[in-house]
Amino acid sequence: MYIESVPNRSSPPAILLRESYREDGKVWKRTLCKLSQWPAAYIDGLRGVLKGGGVIAPERDAFTVTRSLPHGHVAATLGTARQIGLDRRLGPEGNRCRDLVLALLVARILEPCSKLATARALPPVSATSGLGVELGLGEVDEDELYAVLDWRHERQPAIESALAKRHMKHGTLVLYGVSSSYLEGRCCPLAKRGYSRDGRRGTLQITYGLLCAPDGCPVAVEVFAGNTADPLTLASQVEKLKHHFTLEHVVLVGRPDQALGPFLPGNAGQALGNRFRHHAERIAVEINDTRREMEARTIGAKQIRLVADEARCAVRHGAARSAAPASVPANHSKISAPVQWTTPSKRAACANSASRCRMRCGWPEM
Repeated sequence: MYIESVPNRSSPPAILLRESYREDGKVWKRTLCKLSQWPAAYIDGLRGVLKGGGVIAPERDAFTVTRSLPHGHVAATLGTARQIGLDRRLGPEGNRCRDLVLALLVARILEPCSKLATARALPPVSATSGLGVELGLGEVDEDELYAVLDWRHERQPAIESALAKRHMKHGTLVLYGVSSSYLEGRCCPLAKRGYSRDGRRGTLQITYGLLCAPDGCPVAVEVFAGNTADPLTLASQVEKLKHHFTLEHVVLVGRPDQALGPFLPGNAGQALGNRFRHHAERIAVEINDTRREMEARTIGAKQIRLVADEARCAVRHGAARSAAPASVPANHSKISAPVQWTTPSKRAACANSASRCRMRCGWPEM
């Protein structure tokens, strides 16, 4: 038996319960019942029963949800990491340490927390997402996560070299920045008191430098003691670019206090030696010359605007200008506009306007 819907022109279709049979080698069908008056839910239920299904009572659900873990954000982040080849950079496939490091990276992106909280969020019993199940980690504790950080630290040079080979080349632009973070506890050997960028005065901290490709992609990171000055971190970065990444010509970009600090008088050659000091001093001289030139142009532009304002004041108050045009003196000490005034009152009014022009331009009185 089966249910068939027969079109009925402009009227609703006829819902019929039919049966097929064979007679004299031919297949025939006959109508057993008309179901057009049945509700749609009943018809669907009967159709399911005829196909071998069962009937579920209305007060019962078809499925019982025993547990539901968020997984969409995990699939998106983990899929992106695999698409860019991050898992292959970390280690060979099937390595548990590699999977744990990948889980730490994804967890740091999705929900940053401590290693203890991450260890509790990965096992199947206490999982807060599908990350541990997706990577097949099973039971995880915080000691294993700390141990896997040591495994990752041993592979850091190889990982950084692979990233540099992919994102850097000879003559490339290298971005370098230094920052710091405060610490809780007293067991870290690099934790020292220093200049706190977090505004946590009196707390222990670490300093770290980050090397990035021209597009901003992080390539290498190095941690220093918390009391290390920014310029003193530059020498190891240049050494890394030259020997570890085998780059011959690069342009290193950083803040002036980071890049030029070791080369200025009183601290010259402290980090990289006299070879780089000469180039840094030459850059500093060129910067100062450019700044002085820009200041001179700014002063000249102010004087020209002041003369133009005085001329407009004279025209506005009916003053008759002489044939000689106004000019800017070479010594910039005094501005004179050869203007003849018709009446003392108009001359006083224009003088007041010129004084206001001087005040607006920031130029001293004559």
